[in-house]
Amino acid sequence: MSHFVSVFYRATLVLAASIFATVAQAENVLQWSSQGDAITLDPHAENEGLTLATQGQIYEPLIELSPDLELIPTLATSWSILDDDTWSFNLRPNVRFHQGQNLTVDDVVFSFERALHEKSAMRTIIESIDRVEAIDDTQIHIHTKGPNPILPNQITNIYIMSREWAEANDVVTPQDRAAQEENYAVRNANGTGAFVLELREPDVRTVMVKNADWWGLTASDLGRPPHNLDRLVLRPVSSNATRVAALLSGEIDFVLDTPLQDVPRIQRTQGLKIETVPEIRTIFLGLNMGIAELASSDVKGRNPFAEPLVREAINAAIDATAIQKKVMRGQSEPAGFISSPGVHGYSQDLDTRLTYDLPRAKELMAEAGYADGFGVQLDCPNNRYVNDEAICQAVVSMLAKIGIRVSLNAQPKSLHFPLIQNSQTDFYMLGWSSATLDSHYSLTFLADPDNPWGATGFRDERLLELITKIGVETDTAKRDQEIDEAWSILKASNAYVPLHHQVLVWSMSDKIDIPIQADNVPQFRFAQMK
Repeated sequence: MSHFVSVFYRATLVLAASIFATVAQAENVLQWSSQGDAITLDPHAENEGLTLATQGQIYEPLIELSPDLELIPTLATSWSILDDDTWSFNLRPNVRFHQGQNLTVDDVVFSFERALHEKSAMRTIIESIDRVEAIDDTQIHIHTKGPNPILPNQITNIYIMSREWAEANDVVTPQDRAAQEENYAVRNANGTGAFVLELREPDVRTVMVKNADWWGLTASDLGRPPHNLDRLVLRPVSSNATRVAALLSGEIDFVLDTPLQDVPRIQRTQGLKIETVPEIRTIFLGLNMGIAELASSDVKGRNPFAEPLVREAINAAIDATAIQKKVMRGQSEPAGFISSPGVHGYSQDLDTRLTYDLPRAKELMAEAGYADGFGVQLDCPNNRYVNDEAICQAVVSMLAKIGIRVSLNAQPKSLHFPLIQNSQTDFYMLGWSSATLDSHYSLTFLADPDNPWGATGFRDERLLELITKIGVETDTAKRDQEIDEAWSILKASNAYVPLHHQVLVWSMSDKIDIPIQADNVPQFRFAQMK
């Protein structure tokens, strides 16, 4: 090790130690880190992976996904379908919110009504719900607008709040993130989950303590023993070097998004271990083809992305295998469309990339009338996906070879995602994981230009018709055919440029036992510390 590297490494360790100040001592304290932070603690204000994962340590849904991605009972002990448009759920008895309120069917009705509010980011997921009805003290009926075969999957991230607490703190409606609203639920919480919020300092630390009154400590229907943690601390650190140094020094115990270049060093370090699994997430680029003129382009009066040959050229010019080998260090799988294995409706036949062919890409650009290329801005997050900014830098270099002059705008996800949701981007990176493990979820969000996430502006009436049908079709074989046709239409449009399916790499102390989940949601309620 050179003197410079040695000095830099020691300095990084010192910096990490200063950032990760000692927390209040407890028998079992698990400190975990990610490059980003939860965007909000309001459980219905933002549909984003790390945000929901953080909230899910505090709040709970009626049912959720197990580490094996199977539906398991949570605040509901059982559920069944009564008729074509009615599902019944039985509420778990003797559950209390962290501040002492008893969980009631009224809280469930309130929470679903809140999640269906126009400000809610969760509304699209459960838009098939017509109304939620309390039948008695233990039974809830969810009435849908026609058949919905996947409703249980759709409600796994609909967290239940206390109506009494929400009314007392003026948070009956969700935080309006589009209006940059700040409400009490953004930094405060009152759930029923395994951990109680003690301190929330956005982008610094979120401290939670064991809920000694958690129903799961004595439940027999979870399939796994409950955690043995006394305190759980999330410490977001954007710097890869600092985050890894803190893991190596023992200042933190668990890293959710391990920098791939540091995997060998972590594996060689005594007392640490690496866990990997293919993630149910695909990384891709979106092209805004639905507007007359791109705001960031030097082409005026027309939109290059509206030209099918240009979109095909961009696909052909991006070498996903090179990104896999050089940027992702083998921890990805080149993708042919924007759904991943593990999601219902995934197709191996569709998951084949357009062949990397630079000469052909140049021919397509010339045929489209852009032989000299054009300029455009690429918006990219720098603290959300594995090596997200580095992937975008690689794309910039690749597209330069066909004359597309890309200026890179990399920024935190809290600034990046609103660009997509508010249709303020021409060209962007996004990663998508189906929270319901069903294609209907991804198609609803990404293939409908009226959805805030459908920022490509691509509209196909047959595709929209199929999405509606998929949401209500109960004939499995027919439904699968409709899903395949829908994905085929979207893929053929080249509105999205698939890059790869991400591989999860969790790193942690070997004193921690926690099941790795393909949806990248650490369930600390099942964690054990030796």
